[in-house]
Amino acid sequence: MGDAGREGCSNQSEGAVIASLSLGALTDLDDDALRALYEPPRTPWLRVNFVSTLDGASQGSDGLSKGINNAADKRVFDILRSRADCLIVGAGTLRAEGYDVPPLPLVVVSRSGELPEGLMHASAGRVTMATVAHAPHLARSRSLLGPDGVIVLGEETVDLVALKSVLAERGWVDQLCEGGPALFGSMLQAGIVDELCLTTVPRLVAGTAIRIAGGVDVDVRLRPEVLLEEDGTLLGRWLVN
Repeated sequence: MGDAGREGCSNQSEGAVIASLSLGALTDLDDDALRALYEPPRTPWLRVNFVSTLDGASQGSDGLSKGINNAADKRVFDILRSRADCLIVGAGTLRAEGYDVPPLPLVVVSRSGELPEGLMHASAGRVTMATVAHAPHLARSRSLLGPDGVIVLGEETVDLVALKSVLAERGWVDQLCEGGPALFGSMLQAGIVDELCLTTVPRLVAGTAIRIAGGVDVDVRLRPEVLLEEDGTLLGRWLVN
């Protein structure tokens, strides 16, 4: 096939993707319709949710994601949490963002096995630690969370493939991850991410802010599934090919 033919096929393929993309205004959807729009096509399903500026920053000048999020982002954020069976977050992000115990099961991923201070007094069954056999704080987390509250997956590095499977075996098949960037990068490298939900706010912050994925080199292709807009904020649902 000549170059012109290949170009024609490429354009047709891109056109088909665009034609299948669900476009719309966020304000046109009530909460039930919005929940339906984020229905996973199969289970287990792992989606990652982030907010970013137009120049790729995942944080504001305060070093936190809440420095750049807005009402549109918060609405989708709440919808995703409401339909998820569990929330997966890296321990460093939990500390930096000052997470409280959410209304759904929280899975903390940590190689050190150290439970963030704000989660020390969570009620039984609300928090699960995913860590490694050589974690220096393993015994302490077991004493706080109980034997069923700690999952050991690997010797030195958390086996993320096994994590997705173990959580599904617990009945947590709609899995939501809120980062941070290092955990997201590792999940992409492990090939377990099914979907990225990305809010892009109409702001430029420059500086040295981190991106939504980091820590490793990956090249993962995604395809657009949903794109919503509100006051210049774009809310996209991207599926991993």
